[in-house]
Amino acid sequence: MFDLKMPLTDALAVSLIGIVTVICILAVIALLIILVSKVIRAFEKGTGRKKAVAAPEQSAPAAKGVPMPAGMNQGELELVGTDEKTAAIIMAIVSDKSGIPLNRLSFKSIKLMEDK
Repeated sequence: MFDLKMPLTDALAVSLIGIVTVICILAVIALLIILVSKVIRAFEKGTGRKKAVAAPEQSAPAAKGVPMPAGMNQGELELVGTDEKTAAIIMAIVSDKSGIPLNRLSFKSIKLMEDK
C-alpha cells in the first residue's frame, strides 16, 4: 500500500531537522527558566523583605544510629579470658569510633589475645 523506502540523504535530513528542533526547544526552555528566575529575584528585592540569617548552632555531632528502646539489646556476649570491665571498655570504644549506639551493636564474643 505505502512505499516506505526513503533515500539515505532524506533520512539524514529528517534526523538532523529533528535533532535541531529538540535542541532549539531545550534552549527556549532554558531561557524561560532564566527569565522566570530573574523575575522572582526582582520581585523578592522589590518587596524589601530581608530574611534573617540564623547563626548555625554549635551542638554535639549526632550519632549515626538510632538507639533501641531502653531494656532491649542485641543478644548475649561470650567472654573468653577477659573480665566484664575490659569487655565494657572495648564495646564502648567500638561504639564511639563507629558512631553506632551501643545497644545497636551485636558482639558475639570478646577474647583476650595472648602476646607472643
